[in-house]
Amino acid sequence: MNQRIQELAEQTGATHKQSLGVYQFYQHELADFAKAIVQECVSTLEFHGFEDAVPYIRWMAANKLGAKQ
Repeated sequence: MNQRIQELAEQTGATHKQSLGVYQFYQHELADFAKAIVQECVSTLEFHGFEDAVPYIRWMAANKLGAKQ
C-alpha cells in the first residue's frame, strides 16, 4: 500500500491488523478516511494549479460518494 494512504488510514484511526496485513476501520473512521483522501486530492490539484477541478471534486465527494466536507 502507498505510504501516504497508510498515513491517512492511521491518522483517521484505522487499526492495522499485522497478522492479516489489513487495516480495520469502524464506520466513522472509514468516513473520515474517505474525507482525508478527497482532501488530499483537492490539495494536490490546488498545488499543481488545477483549481478549476476542485469544485467538481468536492461536489462529487459530497453528492456521489457521501464524503461531505
